[in-house]
Amino acid sequence: MSLPGLRLSGRSAAQIGTAWVLLAAFLWGLLGIFGKLAQQEGVSPLEIAFWRALLGGACFALSAGVRQSRLPRGRDLLLTALFGLGGVSIFYGSYQLAVQSGGASLASVLLYTAPAFVALSGWLFWKERLGAREFGAVGLTLLGVALISLGGGAGVRVSALSLGWGLTAGLTYSLYYLYGRVFFERYDPQALYAVALPVGALGLLPFVEFASKTPAAWLNLGTIALLCTFAAYSAYSLGLRRLNPTRASVIASLEPVVASLLAALIFTERLGVLALCGAALVIGAALLLSLTPRREHPSAG
Repeated sequence: MSLPGLRLSGRSAAQIGTAWVLLAAFLWGLLGIFGKLAQQEGVSPLEIAFWRALLGGACFALSAGVRQSRLPRGRDLLLTALFGLGGVSIFYGSYQLAVQSGGASLASVLLYTAPAFVALSGWLFWKERLGAREFGAVGLTLLGVALISLGGGAGVRVSALSLGWGLTAGLTYSLYYLYGRVFFERYDPQALYAVALPVGALGLLPFVEFASKTPAAWLNLGTIALLCTFAAYSAYSLGLRRLNPTRASVIASLEPVVASLLAALIFTERLGVLALCGAALVIGAALLLSLTPRREHPSAG
């Protein structure tokens, strides 16, 4: 927000927008790190997902109330609730299970198979034509996943389970595009998350076994909800006000790089050479699709 009487130049606005999106990418990159730290404190992956949805939803509800944002009603409310089950319950849960079974770096890289799922869903649901760019990106994604499965690495556990949960996270991450292309311009995203995240928490509740938690566990859970969810989504939204979606999506693709570097430093997770090549192909495919002028891609962490 600029001060009265002051105007930001186009260049200054773009620089500020870039800074907000970089902050969002960094905060999303912390998600697997704090998730793994919480797991080391005895919190199960699904309980982490539950508290992320519940506490993050509370933050969005408070924000939406302060902003007096209009909440979805009727059919829109039902579709938002369904999005909460797929884009929150399954997405949050599968991502934390991917961190548990394969490591933070592997989970973060596999998350970026989402744009390939977006391209395929556009073809299935909206009859969008898949051109050479889309076919090439989907092919690069498949090849990248294959190389990751063969490459492994120190502290990285590549298995059918870790790949399955990681790809499930990528698939459900792509729901943010399917839902967002209709609703994110119709309603304030903060109001939509204020509905979707609590519904997601309810969807996870029957599968959660609550454990007694140390102060460190609560600190990690609070950080995931406040920084990696509420602050990250909010920062990305502020960035989108000053950047076009294509550029913002490209910048946000730094998320798995941040996650991999931090996982290497903190947990000594290091992808092998083949897996690194595969990761580069997956991220490259995401960037290729992000540069498609007619398609916006999700960035939801």
